[in-house]
Amino acid sequence: MNILFLTLSQIVSDISNSGIYPDLLRRFANEGHNIYIVCPFERKLRKETSLIRMDNVHTLGVKTLNITKSNKIEKGIGIILIEYQYQKAIKKHLNEVHFDMLLYSTPPITFNKVIRLIKKKHNIKSYLLLKDIFPQNALDLGVLSKFNPLYWFFKEKERKLYVLSDFIGCMSAANVEYVKKQNPFIPKDKIEICPNSIELNFKKEVPDKSAIFSKYNIPQDVTLLIYGGNLGKPQGIDFLIKVLKSNSDRLDLFFIIAGNGTEYPKLDNWIKKENPKNVLLLSVLPKNEFDKLLQVSNIGLIFLDKRFTIPNYPSRLLSYMENRIPVLMATDVNTDIGKIAEENAYGLWVESGDLKSFNLKLNYMISDKKRLNSMGENAYHYLCDNFTVDKSYNTIMSHFK
Repeated sequence: MNILFLTLSQIVSDISNSGIYPDLLRRFANEGHNIYIVCPFERKLRKETSLIRMDNVHTLGVKTLNITKSNKIEKGIGIILIEYQYQKAIKKHLNEVHFDMLLYSTPPITFNKVIRLIKKKHNIKSYLLLKDIFPQNALDLGVLSKFNPLYWFFKEKERKLYVLSDFIGCMSAANVEYVKKQNPFIPKDKIEICPNSIELNFKKEVPDKSAIFSKYNIPQDVTLLIYGGNLGKPQGIDFLIKVLKSNSDRLDLFFIIAGNGTEYPKLDNWIKKENPKNVLLLSVLPKNEFDKLLQVSNIGLIFLDKRFTIPNYPSRLLSYMENRIPVLMATDVNTDIGKIAEENAYGLWVESGDLKSFNLKLNYMISDKKRLNSMGENAYHYLCDNFTVDKSYNTIMSHFK
């Protein structure tokens, strides 16, 4: 089949890098399908719109405004314009291609017109990979309010997107129930679980733990806790800082925070002011270096703002599980990421903001190394059974045979 995938993610033309989208697209390509990816070339990249082909993977990079790590005005305008820019680029570069399947992910929710036109022209069905429930997440965090016309503008865009989509793949059971409850107009049989998934890497080299600890000035005999990913408002960075502060005098723990985002300066300023000896903040880290740190870490951390009413499911969890790392999570009460982890004995959960419970569960996890290792193995086996690209591929393809 010829498969068109619309995304805001930066995807290189050979899709050889790892991630939930490259891994899934690579699975389709390995099955012989022709993949056509439409992704942004943001203004800061200084690239013109162009089509790149490598074997059966075609990447159409579309010149856009800066839509990531940019000011709110440019990002907002960029998101609104991107549908027109994608539509124009597809017509110019892919007009002669007949598509058999349309895939797209959220964010954004503003591809309605281009989705409608492609479905009508090619008489095909579409599959939405629902990774972000907007504008409700912005409402939860106070970025938008119900008195703001933008909220209702995006709410209508969201409704139309769900109506246009023939199938909607959600990240977990809680996601499915949330979408059904909040959108009763959607036929229930077109909503299903299609979770974040990755391709397992069985050829990882075992890193030299002593050398890595020495490189980053980490004491050799500590329990290493790692957080990797975005450092923005959704992550509830204020609570992360409270966790770090409450454990800043401990000599048996060391925290590595690797990531960037709008709240990075807040965390950076706190570290510079307090100078904790057991915290290392890394804003820019090559993926291969981060992977090495993951392999020598003992506990993976996940943080989400307690105000969320939507059931988020951060994809960073999969990196921890792949590296056999148990997970300690501080989130809102609506996501089921913690419930699933505890039921399957690969992690522990507390409500974000409950510092006492967080530290109690942290101490419980590190008090028994055998149990900690067992939780890590449980994480890996649960990943193999539930979060591989084979699962996602088969779920999607069941509707297109």
